[in-house]
Amino acid sequence: MSVESVPEKTAFKHSLGLVDATMLVAGSMIGSGIFIVSADITRNTGSVGWLMFVWLITGFMTLTAALSYGELSAMFPKAGGQYIYLKEAYNPLISFLYGWSFFTVIQTATIAAVAVAFAKFTAYLLPQFSEDIVAVDLGFLQITPAQLLSIVVIVLLTFINTRGVNSGKIIQTTFTLTKLLSLLGLIVFGLLFMKPEIWAANWDSATMWDMHNMWDMHKLNVDGSIASYTTIAAFGAIAASMVGSIFSSDSWNNVTFIAGEIKNPQRNIGLSLALGTIIVTVIYLLTNVMYTGVLSLQEIAAADKDRVAVSASHVIFGTSGTIIIAVMIMISTFGCNNGLIMSGARVYYSMAKDGLFFSKVGQLNKNSVPEFGLWIQCVIASLWALSGKYGNLLDMISFVVVVFYMLTIVGIFILRKKRPDADRPYKAFGYPFLPIIYIIMGLAFCILLIIYKPEYTWPGLIIVLLGIPVYYMIARKEIKA
Repeated sequence: MSVESVPEKTAFKHSLGLVDATMLVAGSMIGSGIFIVSADITRNTGSVGWLMFVWLITGFMTLTAALSYGELSAMFPKAGGQYIYLKEAYNPLISFLYGWSFFTVIQTATIAAVAVAFAKFTAYLLPQFSEDIVAVDLGFLQITPAQLLSIVVIVLLTFINTRGVNSGKIIQTTFTLTKLLSLLGLIVFGLLFMKPEIWAANWDSATMWDMHNMWDMHKLNVDGSIASYTTIAAFGAIAASMVGSIFSSDSWNNVTFIAGEIKNPQRNIGLSLALGTIIVTVIYLLTNVMYTGVLSLQEIAAADKDRVAVSASHVIFGTSGTIIIAVMIMISTFGCNNGLIMSGARVYYSMAKDGLFFSKVGQLNKNSVPEFGLWIQCVIASLWALSGKYGNLLDMISFVVVVFYMLTIVGIFILRKKRPDADRPYKAFGYPFLPIIYIIMGLAFCILLIIYKPEYTWPGLIIVLLGIPVYYMIARKEIKA
């Protein structure tokens, strides 16, 4: 699968500045999760204090990881990002397993999920795109208009990104700024028109002078009934809650995949990671504060199809709220998917250059982008969208995502020992303490999921382990060649 070196005329172009990179970080993070997953977190934790804690701890982990990745991005400012870091710190097998998981599920299923979310909320404005309508019945598979629209979106954004990084950049920056301003607007209006009685019921007991109520964790069922946890089971509930918040905050590292197209990557990648994750973390926390000012905990937990933002928007804006939030989520998911599609193909490009993927993926088109990689990513993402199974897989893959994040951060310690004299334009903030804290928190999250939510762990592990025989089959062919 080896390929010839890419001619200079088709090398990656440094077209993205700091603002573009920051918009890629923020835009790839904000999809549909913030509008939905607080319902499940509230059902698992049962109190406003724990709801905010789950989002706060997720934000802390995300920011800590981003600040740590800054060192690696400055050392290896190449297309492929995390795949390159794992290869340099460990070996080709570990990096291939990441790339394999990334291609088969992590990136492609995320693209599918975000595209279907776009289609579902389009149906609020145009009911003919409803997921409840069967457009094509194949017997073994029923295809809805929502799925067909999601594929159209994936294909359209893929085509736009094959035209060059500048085309994708314009969409990314425009849509990310629009959704950031829209979210801020929703937050401001929500806080201005919050219901004092709702705020009092949710927050007045959640004070430093009434710590018991603030941290009274229990399961809050949709029907309003509650169930107590044992102390150990409560930790499992936190881990289960964080599956949603981690998914909502994921993809922040996508900017590292496109390092070969960023101006002054040694400086701008690390800075964009910090700025993007800080912006999104603050937005997420304020959004949840707004939710608790207009909706009771029971209303958050029982939101129809978990669409908390729809319920909140209806309270704030009345009957027009549904239209407003539908447009917001359409903008959010469209921009999010553009960032995911733009960056994902660069990982496959790096794998191909190592002889571990289709050789054609390691070639750039006349617009200096890996066009073939973009299109095969499009095919797999479209298949996931048709299958309708991406949602469960994404919950299950959260475990694997955190495992690879931990391995990458451990790689900082390994590289400090292996290459003490290597040029490090930027060093991990808070090293070694913050990276160690992340590793401890990540381990706790993964162990608790293994114990209390094994359905979130073993499928992801199976997907990763399936990559081992694939790697050795490819390696054997390379040796023979």
